[in-house]
Amino acid sequence: MSTDARINNEPGFILHTYPFKETSVVAEVFTRVHGRVALIARGARRPASALRGLMQPFTPLLLSWFGKSELKTLHAAEWQGGLLAPQGRALMCGFYLNELLLRLLARGDAHELLYDRYVDTLDQLAGETCSTDYERILRRFEKNLLSEIGYGATFDCEAESKAPIDPAARYVFQPERGALRTLVGINAGGQPGCPVSGQTLIDLAADRFERPATLAEAKTLMRTLINHTLGAKPLYTRQLLRELTELTQ
Repeated sequence: MSTDARINNEPGFILHTYPFKETSVVAEVFTRVHGRVALIARGARRPASALRGLMQPFTPLLLSWFGKSELKTLHAAEWQGGLLAPQGRALMCGFYLNELLLRLLARGDAHELLYDRYVDTLDQLAGETCSTDYERILRRFEKNLLSEIGYGATFDCEAESKAPIDPAARYVFQPERGALRTLVGINAGGQPGCPVSGQTLIDLAADRFERPATLAEAKTLMRTLINHTLGAKPLYTRQLLRELTELTQ
């Protein structure tokens, strides 16, 4: 497909927008077939623009665009419907997902499975009211996102020996290596990493988050892996979620 091909009616979501010139916006979108795409929505900030009300996150859209450069021109957008927008704390969780996608996905890389998981995750967030359910939903998405972009971790065997994880043992998980068994009082030879129980690693490998201890350790471990992938710049929405949790305790 040529870079100037016109794309019509591609399912997608707005991840983020920012002003462009006097009346337009640039929309960073996540689409099913074309991955993350940057689109100029010309005139979208004009009061009478048909695009003005559609340039919102969590709104299922059919997007049409054209252009040769990395920054494409949005030709049309149509509300697709069929999905409730998250509210309250779930809304902040949704913005966290969007920031992860913005920071971790390269433009133009297709991730159809991840797109479907994103839609399903938004649907789950919109239907949940319990904070522990939010945590389970976010951990599953983080794990699947890292796997989809090539940073997936192996949780079911030890890094060096490849022996199966012992549920009763303690480990230090290093992003570049994996799970290293620890001796009592020794942090895997002094190497940095995230302390974690064998049972939590087994649960992560099986996508199980029912145990409170697994949920707590998985949050720390996923944060370690994501921070390693992102680099030094922190996630803005993660800080907001932390502050919101402190306010409601």
